[in-house]
Amino acid sequence: MASFTLQGIPVSRGIAIGRAHLLRPAALDVQHYLVGQEQVEAEVQRLQAAIIQVHKELQAIWSDLPQDAPTELGAFIDVHVLILSDPMISEAPLDIIRTRHYNAEWALVSQIDELSAQFDEIEDDYLRERKADIQQVAERVLKVLTGTAGNAMRSDGIDERSANMIVVARDISPADMMQFRDVAFTGFVTDEGGHNSHTAIVSRSLGIPAVVGMGNASHLIEQDDWLIIDSDAGVVIVAPSTLVLEQYRERQTVLMKARKKLGKLKKTPAITQDGVEITLLANIELPQDAAPALEAGASGVGLFRSEFLFMESSGQEHKLPTEEEQFEAYRTAVTAMKGRPVTIRTLDVGADKPLDTTEHNILNPALGLRAIRYCLAEPQLFLTQLRAILRASAFGSVKILIPMMAHGFEIDQSLAMIEQAKAELRKEGKDFDANIAVGAMIEIPAAALSLPMFVKKLDFLSVGTNDLIQYTLAIDRADHEVAHLYDDLHPAILQLLQMIITAGERAGIPVSICGGMAGDIRLTRLLTGMGFRELSMPAALLPEIKQEILNTRLDALQGHVKKILRSYDSATIRETLAVMGSITPVLPTLH
Repeated sequence: MASFTLQGIPVSRGIAIGRAHLLRPAALDVQHYLVGQEQVEAEVQRLQAAIIQVHKELQAIWSDLPQDAPTELGAFIDVHVLILSDPMISEAPLDIIRTRHYNAEWALVSQIDELSAQFDEIEDDYLRERKADIQQVAERVLKVLTGTAGNAMRSDGIDERSANMIVVARDISPADMMQFRDVAFTGFVTDEGGHNSHTAIVSRSLGIPAVVGMGNASHLIEQDDWLIIDSDAGVVIVAPSTLVLEQYRERQTVLMKARKKLGKLKKTPAITQDGVEITLLANIELPQDAAPALEAGASGVGLFRSEFLFMESSGQEHKLPTEEEQFEAYRTAVTAMKGRPVTIRTLDVGADKPLDTTEHNILNPALGLRAIRYCLAEPQLFLTQLRAILRASAFGSVKILIPMMAHGFEIDQSLAMIEQAKAELRKEGKDFDANIAVGAMIEIPAAALSLPMFVKKLDFLSVGTNDLIQYTLAIDRADHEVAHLYDDLHPAILQLLQMIITAGERAGIPVSICGGMAGDIRLTRLLTGMGFRELSMPAALLPEIKQEILNTRLDALQGHVKKILRSYDSATIRETLAVMGSITPVLPTLH
């Protein structure tokens, strides 16, 4: 067949070469028929049995997660368990069977269609990702109902254990992803998704090339087609010529050798050639992530996303973690880091990370009741977490990071809650760090534009670039139709970053970046040249970022940084950035 190229959204780095393995979803176009009154309860039981079976399957997958599996996978599978347990999925279709006499498949699809239509009316990336979750859970139930469960991962004409596989799908659920763990898969290609889809997050954690948001790749690519993923460029080459295949194999070999060398840098300090030390920190989701982060060479944890503790659940009953459970989790991470700092972000739940419990049932847009807004609306929940964090601070260096603050009263109320937690612990005779540092996550433009009220009252700032870019540019990050407008080099973003680092320097407080920009090697020189001295990222990205820093002279970048910050022309900014990247020898990278 003739070779052709597809363009999508690059969400990880590297090159993958292999055969296409098409992951066919259960068709949502199912049989529609009415059942008689005498058959209604039997049909209800058939759907209930399918839901129970899927629940057991998800539990089994969660229980069988290997030690080295990305922690994000377990959290995402937990979300699918919660969705499956939600009355909108577990009960509403049963009512449809009883009232309309629909067969089980028809009732489930009708409910999913109605939910999907509601999501389509909301232009928000977090909610869009939840729509994909709901559809993936429904497809899993449909596979059981139609007798096709267990066949999704099989293919004809390919030896899965001997050939490198590139998974091609409309979308890939976390549970399906785990079923590939014993197979030699080397990349992912999906029609849907964006920078924050499950496929994107897991592929970055695994260090596997992936391109998402490709539209109709799963219809254009045939089973067993040879594919090349250039995930730096966001390109998939279908049926490449022998010459192109050999060129990419050579580039792949160079990249693999270079990455192997990076493993020797674990204990090397990240110091530029002109003697400026940059602190490289790790982002973690669960306490067991701390030890691997330390092993990867992290100088500490720059972002412990505590909400994943609240989302962990392997059963139907999902309860909020107690103070003691949170304390043990935080203490585990703190002790694992052996004295290195651990920054714990307080509960950042909202539309992207719902707490689906009886008492705390929230599913709001990114502009709704989430993060610190939610915590201040639930003071007892917030106080319990603060007590747990403070108690853990007795076992090592701990910082408290408050997300999504934009108002002065949010700062004051948060600090007051921390003082209340300290007072309670003192009264109870429990140890904690009385001078624990408290900082704000700067991820709302309003916060970046009102920094004086932050630096006067807080000890440090941490920039969440993902949300800062989304809110500043009004871009739905998960919508591939507008994903090309998501631009971390937009002049407005660069101006905001410069304002934040300047405010921190003047106030004498540290400023870190813990969003996606911190782990993007294209931007390392720009960020450090602007003045950022702390970068926090997934642990897998630490070695190549460290290598970039070791090959950098900051004093040689200043003129170029000033030129970028003065420019409002996209082409000029990118051209200058390219010049910065060529000033000193760097590790071979792909473009």
